[in-house]
Amino acid sequence: MPVNLSVKGVPDAVVETLRARARANHRSLQGEMMAMIEAHVGGRPFPARQLWDAARAAGLSGPDEAVQMVRDDRDDRDRR
Repeated sequence: MPVNLSVKGVPDAVVETLRARARANHRSLQGEMMAMIEAHVGGRPFPARQLWDAARAAGLSGPDEAVQMVRDDRDDRDRR
């Protein structure tokens, strides 16, 4: 069952920013706040295991190797 939440003491400037954002997205203030909450906490969990498996499949073994790949890519762009 849905729960009602209440936020007290919200500064006027924050409320106006939320209202402007809601208007820009063609939503009510309530709809905008719900969209923001869902975007930040209502999504699926971060797929850390999938990311780890993909990194291993790509042959990465650790941060030092990844750093070197980024540096090599940057250096290649600088040479062009």
